[in-house]
Amino acid sequence: MMKTTMKQYSFASQLKSLAVVFGIALTFASCAKEDVAQNPTNKEGDNDKNLTTFIAGDEAKTRTSLDYNSSDFSWEAGDYIYVKDDDGVLRKSTNAPTSKVAAFMYKVPGKFTANTSYKVYYFGKNSSNNQVVIPSAQSQSTPNNTEHFGVSGDYGTATATGTLGGGSFSFELEHQAAYLVFHPYVSNTLLQNCYLTKIEVSSDNDIASTYTLNASTGTLQSVSTGAEADKEIILSTKGSGAYANGFPLNTASDNIAVNGAYMVIKPGTHTLKVRYWLKDVSTGTEGTVTKAFKAFNYDVNNYYDIDGNLNIRDYDGDHYYQWDAQEQYWKGYEWTRHLPGNTGQPTLNGNSSSNYAKSNADPRYKNEGLGTPFNATHSCASLPNVNEMTWYAAYGNPCWDADELWTTMGHLYKGGMWFKKKSVLQDEGHYNSNMAAPGSDFRTIGNADSRPAFHTLPSAADANKYFYLPALGRYYNGKLDDVGSSGYYWSSSAYPGYNHVAYYLYFNNTYLSVDYYYVRYSGMRIDPMVE
Repeated sequence: MMKTTMKQYSFASQLKSLAVVFGIALTFASCAKEDVAQNPTNKEGDNDKNLTTFIAGDEAKTRTSLDYNSSDFSWEAGDYIYVKDDDGVLRKSTNAPTSKVAAFMYKVPGKFTANTSYKVYYFGKNSSNNQVVIPSAQSQSTPNNTEHFGVSGDYGTATATGTLGGGSFSFELEHQAAYLVFHPYVSNTLLQNCYLTKIEVSSDNDIASTYTLNASTGTLQSVSTGAEADKEIILSTKGSGAYANGFPLNTASDNIAVNGAYMVIKPGTHTLKVRYWLKDVSTGTEGTVTKAFKAFNYDVNNYYDIDGNLNIRDYDGDHYYQWDAQEQYWKGYEWTRHLPGNTGQPTLNGNSSSNYAKSNADPRYKNEGLGTPFNATHSCASLPNVNEMTWYAAYGNPCWDADELWTTMGHLYKGGMWFKKKSVLQDEGHYNSNMAAPGSDFRTIGNADSRPAFHTLPSAADANKYFYLPALGRYYNGKLDDVGSSGYYWSSSAYPGYNHVAYYLYFNNTYLSVDYYYVRYSGMRIDPMVE
């Protein structure tokens, strides 16, 4: 269905090495007391002699916001640190940067004379002193900017070293979260007026979380609540001015400077599903482009490039056929010929043309074969038979998706249905070519089957088990109907005993059916169902 495309980079080596270190390393030095000392902002002067200096150097790996292209980091305004002193008390620095800087000299109260090294904690800005929160709602207001890391759950640890009894120590911060980097771009010109409004990432387990510092072990511990809210993070990409509608999608190739987006997640092995939300502000159409990724270990102190190729599904106009016709419905009058007036293939709902097949002298005309059963021999021969279609309807967990975007014949639409793949149904024991799901062989005993549509989309864990069918509508007497609202897909089975009807799959946002209501000269889709 959708493939994984990502790259992994480590903060621990100038952000250039592909260091794969499996597991979540969250073990810190022990902390003897639970309380966190609160201190006012430091005043310059004599008070400094009661403070110890902790120097965050100018190495790229020591800082908290990322410049992706240069691999440089900076400390941001309001970035405080905490250090455990000789009495085991976690002390907060009295000062913090007031603007973005490459290095900073922190002043920390407490006793730091008994050891040559001390544990340093950076809790980010979305914390309550001894907690770190990776929230399920994150926000980035300008492209290629990571200043939101501090409030999005970024956190880190370090061991500061110096001389015994000395007044200063130096440290290099090691980040303990994992980071996703999105590179959205589009080559379909219909999308190049769209904006990226948000990115929705769901997982089979927690990716949002709260870490609490354990006083006795010194570790930051995350306890899974099992809440669905912790399995999803939504990154808003709306800001102000030029970004009030979101990040522009006017690039046909990867350009992170134009629309790069970043998300902080809980490290670990996750199966992710990513939904990019796009909006055409000129028409108001807003929808999604979905990508699913196999289980992968998103390690601490690493960032991962996530596939941002938003080339949505484009469906041609050549797969509409009368049932089992030898040629497609609009052969010779295709919309790509741009014929004048109403002579060519209609591309919008309600439009029509009279240049469709009306007799069996035309190879575009329906197969009029008769039998019990009678199976397709031309364009519909490779399609599922009516029995097989009933298994998709009954056990395929058909989920209507009102937001997934796609294009056909030069126009943007959304609306379609997800079904379990044939291989999944077979593995579950829910597939039989010779018997319909409700019982009996529909090829010899005329029958129909109708089911309600579901609206809960496949989870991240199950996303790769499904395939998607768009609501591509149909042609009836040369008129195009229901594109974006209904799907019509032929089977390979004629209705027994009648030469003018055949079985097909129909669906909309409320129900689906395997039916035979419409005559064979309807122009329905013959797209094969994905295995």
